[in-house]
Amino acid sequence: MSIKVENITKIYGAQKAVDDVSFEVKSGEIVGFLGPNGAGKSTLMKILTCYIPQTSGKAEVCGFDVKEQSLEVRKQVGYLPEHNPLYLDMYVKEYLSFIGGLHHIDNKTGRVKEMIDMVGLQVEQNKKIGALSKGYRQRVGLAQALIHNPKVLILDEPTTGLDPNQLEEIRNLIKKTGKEKTVMLSTHIMQEVEAVCDRVIIINNGKIVANDDTQHLQQSSNVKIVLRVEFDKEVSKNSLKKIEGVEDVILMEGNTWHIVSASDKDIRKEIFNYAVANGLSVLALQKEEQKLEDVFKRLTK
Repeated sequence: MSIKVENITKIYGAQKAVDDVSFEVKSGEIVGFLGPNGAGKSTLMKILTCYIPQTSGKAEVCGFDVKEQSLEVRKQVGYLPEHNPLYLDMYVKEYLSFIGGLHHIDNKTGRVKEMIDMVGLQVEQNKKIGALSKGYRQRVGLAQALIHNPKVLILDEPTTGLDPNQLEEIRNLIKKTGKEKTVMLSTHIMQEVEAVCDRVIIINNGKIVANDDTQHLQQSSNVKIVLRVEFDKEVSKNSLKKIEGVEDVILMEGNTWHIVSASDKDIRKEIFNYAVANGLSVLALQKEEQKLEDVFKRLTK
């Protein structure tokens, strides 16, 4: 097990930032760690990377205790914090060489070149970090997190400031990295989680409220089913609301409606029967896929 968290609590004064949290992350797994601002995500990541100690509980990374064996943990972990701390007066290659030296890596020059190629810094490699855009600074942060070839990669908002092309490149890099390493990824971008992550852990008010694979979480969560229906003629809202199983109806445009039912109720047959009984043709009938964002909102409100 790459990451093992048992009953971790972190208290700041009278506030419990993390409240009795437990979970495990296996090797080769990409896990999305989600939650609203102030939920405890960054605090837990700082505990796992040995930046701050927990108040109680136990956490291990690659079998090493974060409190008792912090130096061994740091050797196993690559970390990109939310606020990427960089030496702005250093050149990109100089900075990565410096980080490589801290980790005592072999063939430092070759590894720096490999990282520059991997994260797409070739054009910017001879610039000072302070002269880079926010997106390229994120790439430098990713390169320093990967340079010592860690077994576990912990990324806090890794795609902040990236344009759509850079976003796709970094997502692909994370997916590629996840085939060989354990990746724990915190983000507010739900599409990113759906595209990259195998599993999702959602934390709210310091407690875990969901821990499941992405697809199952979307399918099993108790969110309403929405059908997009287009008729060939005008219909009244009141008549649609009388269909068995319908909880709400919303006119979108023209003769197109969003018809809402409970999560366990498939009312497509009832809608078809309604259309036949009223001399209507159904031009379109499509189930709107439930998004991870809907699940997140429901669990963290």
